[in-house]
This record gives sequence, C-alpha cells and structure tokens, in this order.
Amino acid sequence: MRRHHLAGVGIGPFNLSLAALATGVDGLDAVFFDARPEFRWHPGLLVEGATLQVPFLADLVTLVDPTNPFSFLNYLRDRGRLLPFYFAERFHPPRAEYDDYGRWAAARLPSCRFGHEVTGIRWAGDAFELTVAGRDPVLADNVVLGVGSVPSVPAPLREPVADPGVLALHSADYLPHREKLLAAGSVTVVGSGQSGAEVFLDLLRSRSTVDGLRWLARTPAFAPMEYSKLGLEQFTPDYTAYFHGLPEAVRDRLLPAQWQLYKGIDAETIAAIHDELYRRSITGPPGAVLTPGVEVVGSSTVEGRIELRVVQAQQGRESTLRTDAVVAATGYAEAPTGPLLAGLGDAVHRDGRGRLVVDAGYRVALDVPGALYVQNAERHTHGPGAPDLGLGAWRAAVILNAVCGKTVHELPDRTAFTTFGLEEE
Repeated sequence: MRRHHLAGVGIGPFNLSLAALATGVDGLDAVFFDARPEFRWHPGLLVEGATLQVPFLADLVTLVDPTNPFSFLNYLRDRGRLLPFYFAERFHPPRAEYDDYGRWAAARLPSCRFGHEVTGIRWAGDAFELTVAGRDPVLADNVVLGVGSVPSVPAPLREPVADPGVLALHSADYLPHREKLLAAGSVTVVGSGQSGAEVFLDLLRSRSTVDGLRWLARTPAFAPMEYSKLGLEQFTPDYTAYFHGLPEAVRDRLLPAQWQLYKGIDAETIAAIHDELYRRSITGPPGAVLTPGVEVVGSSTVEGRIELRVVQAQQGRESTLRTDAVVAATGYAEAPTGPLLAGLGDAVHRDGRGRLVVDAGYRVALDVPGALYVQNAERHTHGPGAPDLGLGAWRAAVILNAVCGKTVHELPDRTAFTTFGLEEE
C-alpha cells in the first residue's frame, strides 16, 4: 500500500494552492485527490463579464512565493497573453480566466489525481488510511481536507427547487438554465450577494423585456462589499489570529454581523445594474422590481408557477408573489465532513454545535497522533477570511510548514497596520 507524507482530499483553489507550493520541496511526497474529472471553479456562474472580487495577486502562490512557476503571471506568459493583460490594466481578472488558470495549474501538477473519489478516512495505527472508490487504499501521515462548499438552499425555497416540474434552481446552476430563464415570462432572483447581483444583471441586460424581472433581498439594502483599505485588513492573517483567539460564543455572535465582508456586492456590479436600469428608463419605467428588506418565508408550486410567501419586517406586512421561475442566489455552506470522517469516530473533537475544533494552525483536534488539517471548513474558528482566495496561499504555507516540520516558506510576523484587540502587557 502506497504511503505518502501528505494527502489532500478535494482539489479546489485551496488544495491546488497547497499542491503548487509543495512542488520542489525536497523529500516531500504529496498527493491530492478529487472525484471530478478536472478542475472547475463555479462553472455555472461563469457569466460573461463577471470578474473576481480579489486582485490577480490572490492567485495560488504569489502572496507567499512570487517566484513560484504556478503564478497567475506565469500562466499568462505561458498562454502568450502577458502583454495583452498588461495593456488591459485589469486588477481583477474575469472569473472565466481564473477558472482556466486553475485548470492550467492542475494539468501541470503531477500530484493532482482527478477522477479519484475519497470516500472515507480512518486511523490505521501509524498513519491515516484513505479509501478511494474503485482503487487501492492510500496511506498518509498527514491529511488536508479541501472539500469546499456546496450550494445552500434555505428551507422556504426547497420545495420548488426540488420540483422538476417548475423552473427553480440555485444560482450555481444558472448557466445551464440561462436560455430558459431568458424566455420565462417572469423571473425572481432571491439573494443580496454577488451571485444574485451577477445573475440579475445578466438577465437585465439579456432579456428582451425586463417586465416580470424581480430581485428580492433579505438585507435592508443592496449593499456594497466592504472594500476600504483598512476594512480589508479583516482579511489578513493578523485579524484571523485575533478572531481565533476570541471565545467561541463571541465568534458566533460576531460572524453574522460581518456579512458585508463576504456577502456584499462589489461597487462595479452595483453601478452596472444602475446604468442598465437608467438606460432602459429612457423610454419609460424599466419594469424590473428591486426590493430589499424582504424575506421569503415559504413557497409552493401551483399549476406550473411558483408562489413565494414573503414578509417585510419593517412594515409588518406579508404578501404572496407569483413567478414563473426562481433563482436562489442563497450562497454556499461548508461541505459536510461527517461521512468522510466517520471512520475516525469519536477521535474527532467537535464543539457544542457539532463543528470541527480547529487550532490556530488549521489542524483539527484529534485523539490520534496523525495531523488532519482543513482549508475552508473553519469560518467558525478563523473568521470571514476562511473562504477568501486572498488568504489561500498563506493558509497553505502555514500547513506546509507544519507538515514539513520546518520553514519552507517564510511568512511575515505582521500583515496589517491595524492592531486588533488590546495587546498583553
């Protein structure tokens, strides 16, 4: 049975970052598995014109190792597009380009094994044993879970989304259903974040008429994402360390209040929506309806249409809206790890709400000597930066340094001008 120093489960951007940073490390035998046939990054939301919400420097490696051959700039050079990128003066690359960049890197990393589904992990006495569907088991001294997130549909919308007889879907599946949504008599987009804004903008631009196009949001406004320079320091390792050091109850109260850090809309998209509404208003009211402060509390399907029961809390009013189609831009939840870790049983430490207990170095608390790490499964312990691409390379470097037992990648002691919390005297 083959034994590796490090095995990664899931090959999204974060484990792909770890694989890229691990290349060239003397004596390190690393392997990464993913059930999918190839790297894909939110393929259903690669809407034309949509860009990353982080600069291109937040690639797989640059913020830790700018000389690494798997940088975004080296990808552009290899594609013969470095000068066009320079002249384009784009700090935020298109989402489709980032998706292509990820496939480019994955295809050049021999440690990445697509079409390999890990179905279970157990402790085999002196190493982890990974069960790989249809293949021989694999042993590893260290395991890193990077299984990503899954579309989240809130309970009030689950009935129509599960009903094949109506046109209701999560925004993750937007592109495959786009033509049907363009042809539908009326479409309601639910959700106030970036995905909802991008879907609404695409429908606004592409439908021959926008009468019947509606955008609902539970938040009190269609609010911009926090993008001030000091505000963005809440995505630094300094703030992550501060957040991790807070009591669990404080973290749980704080995280929902930080929604504009990771659930807001970038200002460029908001401006584009307003520009399109203004253009359509030249010959009369544009017809589209945008309503924040409204929560969907229930839904049903009636004769091929969808009825949404909604509440406006500030007015204390309830209403029923009828629509031909619904796009639930309701975000993502961390992929459940329970089935994958079932073989470890009670050795896995969990908090009072059943979540993994994760230390400051992204290591899960276990009652076995092996090291199990997580990437993007620790927002409850590390804060809003957990799913952010800008922290991906840093987190991967922290894990890699721990796995190797030495400093493979130098990391600065201070990463923010802000001092979070009171320093000990």
